[in-house]
Amino acid sequence: MGYGAVLFDLDGTLIDTQKGIVRSFAHTFRTLGCEVEEQTIRRYLGPPLRESFAQHFSGEDVERAVQIYRDYYARHGLEGVAPFEGVPDMLKALRAAGYTVCVATGKARDVALQVLEHFSMTQYFAYIGGASADASLETKAAVIRSVLAQPALAGLRAVMVGDRDNDMQGARACGLDAVGVRYGYAFAGELEAYAPVYLAQDARDLCRWLLDNKEQGRTER
Repeated sequence: MGYGAVLFDLDGTLIDTQKGIVRSFAHTFRTLGCEVEEQTIRRYLGPPLRESFAQHFSGEDVERAVQIYRDYYARHGLEGVAPFEGVPDMLKALRAAGYTVCVATGKARDVALQVLEHFSMTQYFAYIGGASADASLETKAAVIRSVLAQPALAGLRAVMVGDRDNDMQGARACGLDAVGVRYGYAFAGELEAYAPVYLAQDARDLCRWLLDNKEQGRTER
């Protein structure tokens, strides 16, 4: 049995946002008088902001950090950022093959929309799901569930594609198969620990696998 819908993580899966994220974290930590090495910051490429900042702050300081981060990212987050090679062509091919293509990101939904609009990529998605500004919709599992509840996915078998352990965990919590991408931000062995149904080397490899595993009988939507 193949898939009728594919849910993509954003950072590290569709778009190489590492530079903007690392800069925004570094600015936030400096502003709050906290020295954190870049190698440690790289571990925060994927998890919810509050979860990451809670490793260093507590109480109201966590919320303050989130706000500082978001304000800085809104101004500078897209500097030096670009889609991974082959991603736009992959999305176009998946849509043409009849996939319902969605985003399920831990990034705030309004920021995800801003990023995708910047690269003229919103056209490829039936729905773009992300975290809420508050903590009411924050974990990857909660975001995935919110996407799966959309009418466009009714009756479709979906697969989740991501580059970090929280993507794999979210898919498992929602009963979805998961595909990992090796070109993203995962550390060695991170994805393999969750036994994804496939590990893609690049966007072209990922596109080929998804097309090979497309359910039959669906037309372009």
